[in-house]
Amino acid sequence: MSESETNTTHTSKQKHEFQSEAKQVLELMIHSVYSNPDIFLRELISNASDALDKLRIESLSDDTLSDCARDPKITVTVDPKERIVTIRDNGIGMSRDELVSYLGTIARSGTGEFVRAMQEAATSGRSDLIGQFGVGFYSSFIVADRVAVESRHAGSDESWLWDSTGDGTFTIEPADLEGNGTEITLYMKDKAEKDADGDDAPTKDYLSSWALRGIIKQYSDFVSYPIYLEETGKEKKDDEKSEPVNSMKAIWIRPEAEVSDDEYKEFYRHITHDWEDPLERIAYRAEGTNEFHALLYIPSHPPFDLFYREGKHGIQLYIRRVFIMSDCRDLIPEYMRFVRGVVDSEDLPLNVSREILQEDRQTAMIKRSLTRKVLDALKKMKTDDAEAYKKFWGMFGIVLKEGIVQDSRNRETILKLCLVENSRGETTTLEEYVARMKDGQKGIYYIAGGDVEALRNSPKLEAFRKRDIEVLLLGDPVDEFWVTAAGKFGDHAFVSVASADIDLPDGDAEATDEERASAKKLEDAGIAARLKEAMANLGGVAKSVEEVRLSTRLVDSPATFVQKGDPITPQMRAMFKAMGQEMPEEKRVLEINPSHPLVKRIADDAGDNYADWATLLLGVAQIADGEPIDNPAAFTKTLGKMLEK
Repeated sequence: MSESETNTTHTSKQKHEFQSEAKQVLELMIHSVYSNPDIFLRELISNASDALDKLRIESLSDDTLSDCARDPKITVTVDPKERIVTIRDNGIGMSRDELVSYLGTIARSGTGEFVRAMQEAATSGRSDLIGQFGVGFYSSFIVADRVAVESRHAGSDESWLWDSTGDGTFTIEPADLEGNGTEITLYMKDKAEKDADGDDAPTKDYLSSWALRGIIKQYSDFVSYPIYLEETGKEKKDDEKSEPVNSMKAIWIRPEAEVSDDEYKEFYRHITHDWEDPLERIAYRAEGTNEFHALLYIPSHPPFDLFYREGKHGIQLYIRRVFIMSDCRDLIPEYMRFVRGVVDSEDLPLNVSREILQEDRQTAMIKRSLTRKVLDALKKMKTDDAEAYKKFWGMFGIVLKEGIVQDSRNRETILKLCLVENSRGETTTLEEYVARMKDGQKGIYYIAGGDVEALRNSPKLEAFRKRDIEVLLLGDPVDEFWVTAAGKFGDHAFVSVASADIDLPDGDAEATDEERASAKKLEDAGIAARLKEAMANLGGVAKSVEEVRLSTRLVDSPATFVQKGDPITPQMRAMFKAMGQEMPEEKRVLEINPSHPLVKRIADDAGDNYADWATLLLGVAQIADGEPIDNPAAFTKTLGKMLEK
C-alpha cells in the first residue's frame, strides 16, 4: 500500500490511498460475494457482538476494564431525514493502528491477491478470508456510499475516525467519541444499484425502522447482548422504556434443566411456524476441539416440501448466536431432512461470503455427531414409546430408509430402526424377524414392488405360506434400492421370493401323490416347451420370457412370473423408464402350477390352442403382479373363447 499523508503526526487528519485496483476489489466483493444486501446489518452487529465478547473476556483478567464492561449493548439508530444508519457498541473498541490494520486490510492486499485468495478458497477450502480481508465490514458498501467508523479502545482516552467512500482512499483523524466502543455511520445510497441485467435491483427500505427491526429479528435475534433500535426525531412518551429488539433467548445454550417444555415448544414454533408440538426434541452440546450446541426437533407431521428438490431441508446455522443461514444442508444428511432446529458453533469455518458452508473436517465432524444423536434418539423412542415411534415411522420411515443406501457407516443402525409389514399381517423389525426364523432358514425372505396388500396376495408367497415361513413385504419405492444396497442384515442375506433360482426352505409341504402324478403328466407331454414355442409368435411381455417351467412354489394360482438375474420388479422398471433411464434387458421365467385345474386342462385338450393358452397364462401372471395387460382387448377375447370351451 502506498501512503501519502497530509501530516506526519497522529494528531491531525491523515489521508491514505488504496492501491489503484481497490475500487475493483470492492466491486468484486459487493456484487459477486454477497447475494443478499440484508447481511450488511448482520455483519456489523456480529462485529459489535465480537467486540463486546472481547471486552468481557479481557475485563476478567484486567480490573481496570471492569467499568468499561458494564451494561454491554448494541444500538442501531436510523435517521430517515438525513439518510443515515448508525450501529453503536460499547465493546473493546479500536486504536488508530487497529483501525488502519483491520479496516485497511483490503488496501494492503490489493486486487490481485484478493482474487487469487477467492479462487484458492473455492478449490482448497480456505475459510479465513472474512477476518483476513475485512469482507464482513466492507459489506457496508452494499447499501452505503460513505462509511465512517469512530472508535475508542477500552482504557484509552483517545478516539479516532476512519472515513471512506470506497473510491480508493480513506482518512484517519482524531475524534471525540464518548466512552469505549465503536460507532459505524452509514450514509445510505440514494437508489438501488443496477443488477446484472441493467435493471434496478430490488432492495428494502433500510431507512425504515420496521425493515431494520425485521432484519435484526431474523439474523440477530439470539445475540446474547441487547440490541436497541432508535429513530432520530421520533419522540418517546414519558413512561416509555426502550426494549431490546432481539429476544436474547438462545435456549440451546442454557442447560436443559433451566428450560421448560413450554419454552422449548415455543422456540420450535418460532423457527418452524408449525403450531403443532414436535414429536421429539434433541438438545446436545459437544465439547472439545470442535465445540457446538444443537437443538433439534422431529416434527409431528411431514413438512409439505419433504419430497421437493427445492424444499427447505436443512437446519438453521448460527455462529456465536448470530444467524448465518436457514437451510444449512451440510450439517445433516439428506435422509434426515425432516429434522428441524439450530446448530450454533463457536468457530465453524465459512467461505468468504459467510453464506455457504465449507466442506471440511469440522463440518464432517459436526454432521457425524448430529447424525449419531438423531439415530440415538430414534432408538430410544422405539424402545420407550412404541406408539410415538410407529407414528414417526409412518411419516418419515420412507425418508430414513434412504440412509441405508446413502450412509454405509450407519447402515446397520438404520436397518434396526426399520418397521416392515410381513406376510402375516403384522408390522415387524428385522431383529424380530430373525428371532422367528425357522430352523435351517438362512435367508431373510422378501417381496418388493407394488402395494403392500397386493404383495401379501402374490402367488409367489403361496409356497412360503404353506410352509408357514414369514416374508417381508416391501411396498415403498425406495425399498428395492436399500434391500439391494444392504445385501444382508447381520449374518442373513436378503432373498427375493421373486427370484427364479430360489431354494425353497424345507417344511411340512411334501407333494401329494396326485400332485406328483399331475406334474409327471405335464412333464411327459412337454407342456412347458410347447407353451414357450407358442410365445415366439406373441408380442408384448412374451418377449421377456426366456423359459416356461413347472412350479414348486405355486399352490392356488395357475401361473406367476419369476425373475432371472437381478431382481428388478416391473414397477421399478416403469419408474426408471419414466425417468429416461436405460434398463438391462428383462429376463423372466413363467412358472405354471401343474396341480391347478386350468393347467391340467392344457394337457387334456391343448390341440392347436397353445397360443391361446399362452396368452391366457401370461395375462393371469401380469394381473397377479399388478402389471397392466399388454393388449386388454385381445386378452378379453381369448378369455371368452377359452371359457366357451
